[in-house]
Amino acid sequence: MHEAESQVPLFRLADASNGFWARYARLVRSRVIPYQWSALNDRIEGAPPSGAIRNFRIAAGLESGEFVGMVFQDSDVGKWIEAVAYALRAQRDPELETLVDETVEIMAQAQAPDGYLNTYFTLREPGRRWSNLWECHELYCAGHLLEGAIAYYQATGKRGFLDIMCRYVDLIDQTFGAKPGQLRGYDGHEEIELALLRLFDVTGDHRHLELARYFLEERGRAPHFFHAQWQALGQRSHWTRGNVSSPDLAYFQSHLPVRRQTEAVGHAVRAVYLYTAMADLARRTDDSELRSTCEALWRNVTRRQMYVTGGIGSTHRGEAFTCDFDLPNETAYAETCASIGLIFFAQRMLQLCPRAEFADVLEQALYNTVLASMSLDGTRFFYVNPLEVWPRASARNPDRHHVKAERQTWFGCACCPPNLARLLLSLGQYVCQSEGHTLLLHQYVSGTVPLPGAAGGALLEVETGYPHDGRIRLCLRGEAPADFCLAVRIPGWCRTFALTDQGQRVEQAADSDGYLRVQGPWQRDHELLLELALEVQVLEAHPELRASAGKVALRRGPLVYCLEAVDNGDNLSALTLDVSSELETEPAPELLPGAVKILARGWRRSAQDWTDNPYRIGSAAAPAEEPVKVVAVPYCSWGNRGPGEMAVWVRAASERGHGRSAAASAADRV
Repeated sequence: MHEAESQVPLFRLADASNGFWARYARLVRSRVIPYQWSALNDRIEGAPPSGAIRNFRIAAGLESGEFVGMVFQDSDVGKWIEAVAYALRAQRDPELETLVDETVEIMAQAQAPDGYLNTYFTLREPGRRWSNLWECHELYCAGHLLEGAIAYYQATGKRGFLDIMCRYVDLIDQTFGAKPGQLRGYDGHEEIELALLRLFDVTGDHRHLELARYFLEERGRAPHFFHAQWQALGQRSHWTRGNVSSPDLAYFQSHLPVRRQTEAVGHAVRAVYLYTAMADLARRTDDSELRSTCEALWRNVTRRQMYVTGGIGSTHRGEAFTCDFDLPNETAYAETCASIGLIFFAQRMLQLCPRAEFADVLEQALYNTVLASMSLDGTRFFYVNPLEVWPRASARNPDRHHVKAERQTWFGCACCPPNLARLLLSLGQYVCQSEGHTLLLHQYVSGTVPLPGAAGGALLEVETGYPHDGRIRLCLRGEAPADFCLAVRIPGWCRTFALTDQGQRVEQAADSDGYLRVQGPWQRDHELLLELALEVQVLEAHPELRASAGKVALRRGPLVYCLEAVDNGDNLSALTLDVSSELETEPAPELLPGAVKILARGWRRSAQDWTDNPYRIGSAAAPAEEPVKVVAVPYCSWGNRGPGEMAVWVRAASERGHGRSAAASAADRV
């Protein structure tokens, strides 16, 4: 598919006070952005110091002191500015704009005469730039600063930050490449590739496209660049003292040239950032081979290495993928940034080849892992998103220290909170796309979008209470072109739907790509109503998914549910869900406006008939159990009512005396 064939029109979110996403947009603008600015300036009491803004001030000569924070601390500022840019695009805010302008002026003073801009190497290791690219994130930081600059320019028209970064890109372009005298290398953390492709959209300069292509194609080629740098550094590491073993190339997705990679390996965030750039380049250059590679990687990630919540990266050691079906619940890593990167990948795959499965995964990651990572008041965050939490074990078991029972105020490595902010405020970029005269509606969000090919400002207006309500009202405002086609996604989880066109039932199935297409003729204020049945579904896990085999999870629409101790008492592992019982719903406004909780019958295994011995000989007799009401709440809202146990997967059985297995009963409900 050629670049001109696919466009992402600007979808403007409605500002209705009761809208699901309008609430999040207001929250990020009014609470999250100011809170994160305070964190970047070390003003949050009890939070780990960031030093991010102060580092730039020191590099600019405005303060004295030493570099503080991680080697990639600059990237947090880039992501924060990008989030601000999306906020300004929706609603101008002179005070917020002034904060960014003042920060940009500091960056201009911190920039070296040749265009280089990195506070760690400027302050801590001057003269050693580009010497440890596999560990020190120089191009990663440049990429995030560049994405922030692009977004700020697009929101305000101000070129100051963009000009700073274009000078830096010129230096990078001169430094890296296959020409004599250039450094034949790339960064250990993919990101610059994404930013360069976005820059190409702004400048039209093919140097930027070709530099992105170079960084992708050079990756994984022998002789390996990271090994050469490791040797040049005396086999030493930025992170540990003494000699270290050679870099694990798979961790950096540089074990093979990118076109030969078919399995997701290594650090999960880096991987999906890489795959996103590959898909983007494949679309822009009509590269069928690269597209096939992206398809293979997509299948491996989403069908073998993804949690039911849309989380990826199952181990805390390296924040990495492991192997097919290795998805432990209680030690899951599932970093917030990894699911955000998966959303980026899904969007680029949609642009490359619109299929509902890509939008389904985007939705799965967005409504579950991503939203769960932030508290409902926008001031506390999860870095890790497990599917099971036992607070006592998290506190005392070193292998579970990464699993937190409560969201944190900030992190020493704070990549996730500003990444989350920029994603939530740019949600309009993920709702729909146009292909010729067709508008594909990927996500169901209240708001408006221009119709492709329409004159006179014709719009599609969307009104919905999604994800808690499956009714989506679609109204065409103005004169729609005669050849306009509207394609609406029928989610993979949806078993029953109905579409009415001007009050008349449309008896039509979705196409093989998962979209139901409606062609005119159109009238002014033409109205369609799509109704997706939000049934409670019982999910079971693949038999090879050992951590969850024999258990079930609950889902309603795109929302995965979980059990919390606040509703069900401690020791959730003692609960069994009766999958043959009627699953009821009940409003739960205390969780989220419009939210519902799920009620079911179950049993709690009693420990009263046990001795002090933790084990005993099994018996054919029924275990001592008491009937209980099991309460499940949306995973995205868990952890907002105090610390306690949480579990997504729960043991299941049919009602006592029924001869059907739990798996068979569950299968009937999926």
